[in-house]
Amino acid sequence: MNQPPTTRPLVAVPRGVTFDLDGLLVNTEELYQDVGTELLRRRGKTFEPDLLDRMMGRPQQVSLGIMIDWHGLSDSVERLAEETREIFVSLLDTRLAPMPGAVSLIDGLTAAGVPFGVATSSGPDFAHDVLGRVGLLERMGFVLTCDDVREGKPAPEIYLAAAGRLGVAPDRMLVLEDSQAGCRAAVAAGAVAVAVPGGHSLRHDFSGAAFVAQSLADERIYAALGLPRDAGRATPREG
Repeated sequence: MNQPPTTRPLVAVPRGVTFDLDGLLVNTEELYQDVGTELLRRRGKTFEPDLLDRMMGRPQQVSLGIMIDWHGLSDSVERLAEETREIFVSLLDTRLAPMPGAVSLIDGLTAAGVPFGVATSSGPDFAHDVLGRVGLLERMGFVLTCDDVREGKPAPEIYLAAAGRLGVAPDRMLVLEDSQAGCRAAVAAGAVAVAVPGGHSLRHDFSGAAFVAQSLADERIYAALGLPRDAGRATPREG
């Protein structure tokens, strides 16, 4: 895994937090990988790691376009999006769960009065559905999606908008991201980016991040935010 060798000192304690959604707050990234594998299996193709790297963290219209170009598929983006929804819905009821440390960190932020929200490349219907299913939707100060920006990650637009929603300067916002594209968006926005990779994204390049955390339960995240070390200890899997 490529990562900065040491934790970089923060200039000041961040005053707000923005979470990515897929693979960061909830385990949908691993579900997406299963969906992509099935989509391509039906077409006699394989879901290569390099293709997954190109797709991760990007809006669905962009990522499916990448898949089509990569394998020379005859399908339209709209057709693949419809098929994706059909496969994905069948997984949500049985496999959706918060990522380790997510609920505990949100509890700690809430107790400390630190504002927070979500900025995701997913669409609004999906983002609200997923957050609602795991009991986090009503706890978010805002949910920004691909419909709220013209340019998706790795462009910085969504994180500049998030800073505006938090009412803080970008450099006083801590962004938690699991993908290379998302981390680059946060860094380009001037935010304090913390990478929290898992599974496939462990191989991503997180240059520019303040540090690479082991999970959302990493004590360095609590320290960066000035939260008590025991503010919401996480269980191995919350749900």
